[in-house]
Amino acid sequence: MARSNQMPIPSGEGGLSRYLEEIRRFPMLEPQEEYMLAKSWREHGDRDAAHRLVTSHLRLVAKIAMGYRGYGLPISEVISEGNVGLMQAVKRFEPEKGFRLATYAMWWIRASIQEYILRSWSAKSQISALEDGDLRPDQVKQIATKLGVTEQEVVDMNRRLSGDASLNAPLREDADGGGEWQDWLVDDQDDQESTLAEHEELENRRSALAGALTVLNERERRIFEARRLAEDPVTLEELAAEFGVSRERVRQIEVRAFEKVQKAVVDRVRALEEPEVETV
Repeated sequence: MARSNQMPIPSGEGGLSRYLEEIRRFPMLEPQEEYMLAKSWREHGDRDAAHRLVTSHLRLVAKIAMGYRGYGLPISEVISEGNVGLMQAVKRFEPEKGFRLATYAMWWIRASIQEYILRSWSAKSQISALEDGDLRPDQVKQIATKLGVTEQEVVDMNRRLSGDASLNAPLREDADGGGEWQDWLVDDQDDQESTLAEHEELENRRSALAGALTVLNERERRIFEARRLAEDPVTLEELAAEFGVSRERVRQIEVRAFEKVQKAVVDRVRALEEPEVETV
């Protein structure tokens, strides 16, 4: 594939500024231009058109991803997952509906990011229950079966949560060693029933993530939102003065609140996804 058709990849926290600078070079599309490109992709499978649709919205992904900085995961990987959601949106976008791609893509980007957060948190809760260090093959298999993912994904999650994951692989790692952006644009559109079921599942996950904050009391929620979700996080010193406690106490409340939100999200998702068992 030509160099001009390659998509920039966020390569770890150190390379984030470089990535953000690089994606700003892609021009925004005028409505009519976006419409024609979307028609060309949908009707003729024009990958150059799809590439332009994707790259012109990378800044939207980065902006949305920044809103998830407080969830304890590498922002570069959050962006990468959001990019996968963007590609899914481009694949399914119907320009004849009359709305802009950005409006449609926002849902897919958020859903992809939230799915990543939930799977990572679920993996973390499983991995932390086992011994530290590299997982044994039987442990990998056990976690993969419980979470419904591949064993390679469990290994990758364990490395990521341990802080030594490589972010240089295209898009995201998988058993085949990753793929390029066009691999996610193959037109394998599901039937209406499958698409509806997929939307319902993602909506359940979104609701679980959004509703998890209700487990926090007023002080915990104030500190969690100020430290983890705010555009400009409030300092420990400012919060310590606000509540009349020490910086260390604020830090402890923040950590406890984060752990409570994690557990609430995982529990809510499991409750939504586990089938009801009929009693005899």
